[in-house]
Amino acid sequence: MTKKVKISISGMHCASCASNVEKSLSRLGARNISVNAVMGKAFAEVDDRISEEQLKNAVKDPGYTATKIEFE
Repeated sequence: MTKKVKISISGMHCASCASNVEKSLSRLGARNISVNAVMGKAFAEVDDRISEEQLKNAVKDPGYTATKIEFE
């Protein structure tokens, strides 16, 4: 089962930043990933077993901060 997630991210400034976050979320197993550096948001579908902490770490790995995580 999958769930949709919206992540608010601080520290992204350009398309390269968005790409870094997208790759990190992809390694976690997220699908249908859309990252918008200007808005500072990432949208994805993740497996139910993926925790908020895992998502925060996936954003932190390339050097950004997840300020808010919302599941739909």
